[in-house]
Amino acid sequence: MNFLSHYYFDRNVTDCYFILGTVLPDLLKNADKNIILHPEKLQHSNPHIESIIKGWNKHLDVDRYFHSSDFFATHSHQLKKLLAPVIEGSSVKPFFLGHIAVELIIDNLLLTTGKIKVDDFYDRLKECDNALIEEFLTEAGLNDTTRFFRFYEGFKRDGYLHTYSETEQIAYALKRICMRVWENPFTPLHEARMNEVLVAYRQLLLPDFMTIFYEIQAKLSAQ
Repeated sequence: MNFLSHYYFDRNVTDCYFILGTVLPDLLKNADKNIILHPEKLQHSNPHIESIIKGWNKHLDVDRYFHSSDFFATHSHQLKKLLAPVIEGSSVKPFFLGHIAVELIIDNLLLTTGKIKVDDFYDRLKECDNALIEEFLTEAGLNDTTRFFRFYEGFKRDGYLHTYSETEQIAYALKRICMRVWENPFTPLHEARMNEVLVAYRQLLLPDFMTIFYEIQAKLSAQ
């Protein structure tokens, strides 16, 4: 799941460090795909850092339930089939595109149906003390945090996730993610055709997309 889908499960939580933990694995991946940390079993005397650890583990649980769901298997496969012919000639792998596309669409639906407010998400992140975040990252084994904090400060400043509420921007968001792996992944024609597919598929998902959130919440509650 993407940032905002993770946030949905804890949208009413006021502990900024826990909220940060629920999205920190993806923040690190976006900052540098070579960063690999496993702080799942860390323990810390500082309650704020302990909250980050708990949030991190919540992220792993949510992703595990999502990626093993029929919802994900069905819709990522359908999107892969629909997107493959419209990106003919691109080096992007259709299965990767289907995976990311379904996550972006449900983020968009959460925003456009009023289930969450993206400003609330950013407000929580801005409450966290960078010194405590750095202490957590160092304890988790990241020796040089410079690249992460350069990305993280830009992430908070730019507020890019606001664009996820603009349905016509889903294809652009998808391109930005692909650009981390492939240089110049799509032509303008690819983008236009992708957008047609994604807008139509969003309408298909709209009536029942919340079922995956209810399913995951039930599994989290049963742990």
